[in-house]
Amino acid sequence: MPVRVKICGLRDEAGLDAACAAGADWVGFVFFARSPRHVTAEVAGRLVRGMPGDGPRRIGLFVRPSDDEIRHVLDHVPLDGIQIYDDASRAVAVREHFGLPVWLASGIDSRADLPTGCGVDAMVIESRAPAGSDRPGGNARAFDWTLTAGWQAPAPWLLAGGLTPDNVQTATRQSGARAVDVSSGVESAPGVKSPELIHAFVRAARTPSGRVLAIDPPQGLKVTVQSAGSMSRTRA
Repeated sequence: MPVRVKICGLRDEAGLDAACAAGADWVGFVFFARSPRHVTAEVAGRLVRGMPGDGPRRIGLFVRPSDDEIRHVLDHVPLDGIQIYDDASRAVAVREHFGLPVWLASGIDSRADLPTGCGVDAMVIESRAPAGSDRPGGNARAFDWTLTAGWQAPAPWLLAGGLTPDNVQTATRQSGARAVDVSSGVESAPGVKSPELIHAFVRAARTPSGRVLAIDPPQGLKVTVQSAGSMSRTRA
């Protein structure tokens, strides 16, 4: 089964169109003001109006939200699921209250940090935020991917943190992840999605290790994935 892909932190039509065209399984919108990828409910609502009915599922990302915050977003955006940074009991309460699938994000430093129970529909596993960070996630930090190898996860899960088109094959091979979540790894600047990198990421994630994959070359470069996690660049 191909690796499933979520493109998170979308803020404009170019990024959203690229995610849809590339065949992403989920698209994410960040409703957290401290993030450079923050988008208002009104803007997100306008963006999703043009999405195809059979396109990616829409996920809203929240950090310790109140019910009123979530309700305001849902008044404008027909979300298919909620990704939440909070404790597990709050995530379960949100699931019960709003009747939508809930994904619980968890930052880890060691295998002991991996959840053994969650009560939600899915988990997003990433590196623990650095000390002093004002954001619990989205810090573009990878962790030791072998920590999740052989993990008996209590729910379906996505690997996140520090993923790029160059390393996603290595990440899925070492971690055992069958779904990945990327944001900064497909950006040309903080909060600015690159359509070329979105396409490259989805293709790399879904290409079995060792196969050669042609990627649409930006600015005269020919890019091929030669082996797991490696790319070569030559002038076209």
